[in-house]
Amino acid sequence: MEVLETQRLTVRGFQPEDWEDLHEYLSREEVVRYEPYGVFDAKASRAEALRRSADPAFWAVCLKESGKMIGNLYFQQQEPLTFRTWELGYVFNSEFHNKGYAAEACQRLLKYAFCNLQARRVTAHCDPRNFPSWRLLERLQLRREGHLLQTGYFKCDNEGQPLWHDTYAYGILDREWLNSNQADPQSRKV
Repeated sequence: MEVLETQRLTVRGFQPEDWEDLHEYLSREEVVRYEPYGVFDAKASRAEALRRSADPAFWAVCLKESGKMIGNLYFQQQEPLTFRTWELGYVFNSEFHNKGYAAEACQRLLKYAFCNLQARRVTAHCDPRNFPSWRLLERLQLRREGHLLQTGYFKCDNEGQPLWHDTYAYGILDREWLNSNQADPQSRKV
């Protein structure tokens, strides 16, 4: 797996030793509220870091100065492979929200996708109630392509009934990304 860098961040593959930093944010309800899982205990975080270290779809986002992992990206090529479509996701430690780290890491991964992987399209999905998530996608210049109603559920109410959620679907094409980055030739260098 490649190691990607930005001014403040290193984006790399997961390592089993990342479990403590992973636990620091996956153990917080406010972080996992819109995720398909609940809060993690230490044992589950250790197992999850080990699992992610073997899965190239998961990228650890670390502060360059200290090496501390502050979040993670998910970036997986979708089937069929000939469509050259990738899905982007992210989860960040709430202690590091509103500092531009998620945007910086995602922008670097998009650059890698379009310039190195020859991605044709990148998609992302989020819960419409997760305002910071969809605002990030729009800052990254992904286009909202739809509001899908009751697409699934992760949790049930006290009576065991599904709590259905809606989904915003986002996407950006290679030509759109390249056009939006034309003004800054540095952004196209890998």
